[in-house]
Amino acid sequence: MLILVLCLGAGCGAARPSKYYQLTVPGSVAPSADTNPIPITLLIGRMTGPALYHEDPIVYSSGGQSMGTYEYHRWAEPPTEMIAEIMLRQLRASGHYRGVYTLRSDMHGDFLLHGRLYDFKEITGSSMVGRVTMELELRNIKTGSIVWTHFYSHDEPASGKDVSALVAALDKNVQQGVTECRASLDEYFAAHPPETPTQTAR
Repeated sequence: MLILVLCLGAGCGAARPSKYYQLTVPGSVAPSADTNPIPITLLIGRMTGPALYHEDPIVYSSGGQSMGTYEYHRWAEPPTEMIAEIMLRQLRASGHYRGVYTLRSDMHGDFLLHGRLYDFKEITGSSMVGRVTMELELRNIKTGSIVWTHFYSHDEPASGKDVSALVAALDKNVQQGVTECRASLDEYFAAHPPETPTQTAR
């Protein structure tokens, strides 16, 4: 009985608290001043991916086919949702488009940008890296055709061996990937100027 009382007093058996992490999402800043934005409304759709990336545990792998998750280290939101939000904020803040909204918004759109997340995990080995692999597609809503695709895959070295270093590496990797995709998208519209604009609001 004395051992039990001492154990309870010391917090024996207490659950270990979980730590939560999030990617850097650009703030709600005003769009950059662009006197001649591309006259389209861009809708940001869902980012699909494996079930693990629609949940919040942080995923790790040794580079083979097996994967695991950290029990006490989790994302504040599923990675697919965080990456879609970063794309929305970056494209909106660029000011290059007449309007950028989520697919769930009350807006008509000219093009739908959506994608699939293949990798968003730690790769352990002689050094730790954060791997991000994703593919984006741009669909012309009027015709239903895919007019642009972009594949991104990169391993970003972590500055240390702990989870915080991994999160920083994945964050940097995602920001770089979204910026690269945004530049490629700008190049597409520069080479294929849209025709007459449509109305954005119902």
